[in-house]
Amino acid sequence: MVRPIAAPLTGPGRVLVDPAEASGAATSAIDWYHPSPDGTLVAFGTSIDGDERSTLRIVEVATGQQRPDTLPHTRAASVAWLPDNRGFAYTRYPDPAAVGDDEAGYHRHVWWHHLGDPATADTPCFTDLPEKEAWPDVSLSHDGRWLLVHVQRGWSQTEVHLLDRETNTWTTVVAGIEAATGLRVDLDRHRLIGETTLGAPKGRLVSLPLEGHPPRSPGGGEPAVVNPQALITELVAEADDILAGFAITNPHLLVVRTRAGVSSLHHHDPDGTHRAEVTALTGGLAAVTALAAHPSAPGIIAIGHTSFTRPDTVTAWRPEAEPIELTRLPCPPIAATTVTQLRYPSTDATAVPMLLVHATATAISHHTPTLLTGYGGFNITETPAWSPFVATWCELGGQVAIPGIRGGGEEGEAWHEAGRRANKPQVFADFEAAADWLVAEGRTSRARLAIRGGSNGGLLVAACLTRRPDLCAAVVCDVPLTDMVRFPRFLIARLWIPEYGDPDVPEELAWLHAYSPYHQVVDGTAYPAVLITTGEQDSRVDPCHARKMAARLQAASTALVLLRVEPAAGHGQGKPAGQQTEERADVLAFLAWQLGLEP
Repeated sequence: MVRPIAAPLTGPGRVLVDPAEASGAATSAIDWYHPSPDGTLVAFGTSIDGDERSTLRIVEVATGQQRPDTLPHTRAASVAWLPDNRGFAYTRYPDPAAVGDDEAGYHRHVWWHHLGDPATADTPCFTDLPEKEAWPDVSLSHDGRWLLVHVQRGWSQTEVHLLDRETNTWTTVVAGIEAATGLRVDLDRHRLIGETTLGAPKGRLVSLPLEGHPPRSPGGGEPAVVNPQALITELVAEADDILAGFAITNPHLLVVRTRAGVSSLHHHDPDGTHRAEVTALTGGLAAVTALAAHPSAPGIIAIGHTSFTRPDTVTAWRPEAEPIELTRLPCPPIAATTVTQLRYPSTDATAVPMLLVHATATAISHHTPTLLTGYGGFNITETPAWSPFVATWCELGGQVAIPGIRGGGEEGEAWHEAGRRANKPQVFADFEAAADWLVAEGRTSRARLAIRGGSNGGLLVAACLTRRPDLCAAVVCDVPLTDMVRFPRFLIARLWIPEYGDPDVPEELAWLHAYSPYHQVVDGTAYPAVLITTGEQDSRVDPCHARKMAARLQAASTALVLLRVEPAAGHGQGKPAGQQTEERADVLAFLAWQLGLEP
């Protein structure tokens, strides 16, 4: 059993896995990991050159020795350990040699693995996907009886299937409903408990019985509509803020809520009765990043949290005692920092939240070098988070502005929908309105303003670059999507059709082409200075997007357009710390150069 938490973890740590030694490649990195229930084994994934196509390996915590198990094609794997550590259910993809590279990024299935067996001996567990782009994840109750498979379809619909391993019976809990649902097994009360947007766009916490759901139809295909509404017991109702997570122990239920990305914690009884707000951990503008509980430590919940001034920290909480800080990422001393949150009007008068960060000693005026950054997609929320890059920029005298624009999850599913598919241009308008507001309020000027975004955020800043060349003095566009007419043809990009639209549908092609940055570059335009970055091994967003955009801008304009290609790197996940440091230094140098920042 895991030792109950009683005191902070002190003393020096030790290296459990060196990814370079694990895989034999100097550019190898750990992409993900899943410890066994008792903490004696860890399944982890390594990929080479940051391409995210990982191999699952297992290490013994006590000795640091690796087991012989080596399971390929496990990108972003979900792993559910059996309680006796003899094996696990996990997700993997087909072998590219068998299906071809075009299909290898889809058909994610759930498999069983017995420790010590080769990958070829693994057996299928769940393969009935509604479409090849569906994304299953797997979890297992602490007693090993109940297996849950969540199948994500796009970014607003989740199906839930339940396997009773005692009877080998599958049942369908949720299917065919436009709602996001995440459930887990609560053995103490013999129920399922979790979050859902069913009837609650901002989320609510519910419970359902473990039995009594309709059988799952064999053979896959489009499932029948399964509406769990009649079986649901509401524990925590929808509110003005967003339900963002929970953890439950035998006596306590802890719920995290967010308002415009800023977290608050709430103590409930297991039946949902509210006890108190927990303020000891999340005072000020902070974010809870994870909640976890384990039967070996009843009554204790581990909380991961961070802020712009506090690196990632894990704290043990129980209501009858002071919180115990277990571990915190080290960081050098930083200057006193001021963090504020406000709202500004967008083009349709909607009030959009924005976080502002700067050194307390920095006098904010139209001379202040300002970096405006955002994301605006996939229901992802911009939250306060520790960032060495942000800390350094502020230490040098700059200001960072982070608006929670539509397309994200700052205000719930309706906020996401307002920036999705045909509504995508509103995301760009929200971001441009943030820039205009900063200038109008005298917090910066066009000559001292830069914009930056990565991935979907790279699409954001590339679109604003072509829509509003006058918006700012410099643009940093990281691992971007830029050709929205052809994006589904590359790598795993069909996964994003529910978010952006399908260019094979004429109506959707029209709205995609209307803002596609590559297609909206106009010859002779005075564009601001641009730095575009990518990784040669990016297996998520094809580097052709960055290369094409750089070439098109260089041909169309006399503006400074730089393309930075990292030869042994991918989208960002798994990038070694040394490469991250070099890239951040290059971006900082570019921004300081273009905005006239003088430390």
